[in-house]
Amino acid sequence: MKGPLFYSKILLFGEYGIIKDSKGLSIPYNFFKGALKWDNNSSELAQKSNKSLKAFAEYLKTIEKNEKGLVSFDMESLEKDIANGMYFDSSIPQGYGIGSSGALVAAIYDKYANDKITVLENLTREKLLKLKKIFGKMESFFHGKSSGLDPLNSYLSLPILINSQDNIESTSIPSQNTNGKGAVFLLDSGITGETAPMVQIFMEKMKQEGFRNMIKNQFVKHTDACVEDFLNGNIKSLFGNLKQLSHVVLDHFKPMIPAKFHQLWQQGIETNDYYLKLCGSGGGGYILGFTEDLEKAKKALKDYNLEVVYNF
Repeated sequence: MKGPLFYSKILLFGEYGIIKDSKGLSIPYNFFKGALKWDNNSSELAQKSNKSLKAFAEYLKTIEKNEKGLVSFDMESLEKDIANGMYFDSSIPQGYGIGSSGALVAAIYDKYANDKITVLENLTREKLLKLKKIFGKMESFFHGKSSGLDPLNSYLSLPILINSQDNIESTSIPSQNTNGKGAVFLLDSGITGETAPMVQIFMEKMKQEGFRNMIKNQFVKHTDACVEDFLNGNIKSLFGNLKQLSHVVLDHFKPMIPAKFHQLWQQGIETNDYYLKLCGSGGGGYILGFTEDLEKAKKALKDYNLEVVYNF
């Protein structure tokens, strides 16, 4: 037996910025997915996942206790299923910035939450914010502090526009042009990244006034412009803003970019063949790329495997 599938997500714009109220845009990415399973799989991965679910279930009890009225779970069924070997079977790589824990959180909420908010009802802003809050509390188990966006995206399987921390809405993105030359792609860094230490570095930097000003006057400004351009299909303007954003990230987020990609990042800005940006918190995992000419980008990045996410 297995439960419904939950997909990975890609935060196209807004990494780090959404902590400081920039806009953000997150889209489901159906290439990777995960589901809860009940079978007699005794592989090491299944056992590890089962053990992790056991600890997660204990943690969910503390949410019920400390956050009265926010969410409650059918703990009896959950614990019984875990005791019977339930695990989360997922193709979503961990530490790659595409929401592996988010899909698991969505799957657990979907199956075991009492009075759950469903995708089929009229999703008002209040309901979306409540879901985001519940998911944020649940996902904190996996990496310290969570915005709840990854599970929300996975749960709804809809693009989500973040206007600010307390203003989010489901949105539609322009239809892909499958014959277009332009693309958004993922570049595999070949290294696993960890969210918590990267967020820690960011929070430390935020103590400096110069860094705070840069976030407000450059990073958030270009991020917001990219979101607007993308949603409105203003491709020319989008690439102008992407170039600026890629530059700002290279100048100010070096610790989050694996060292061997600094030169490649710079090369994209200089040649305009592609622009790179962080995917999630960085430190490894995937790097996001944008290009107006995919063939050109493929040539320039011939040593790397590019996975196309969206065509312009």
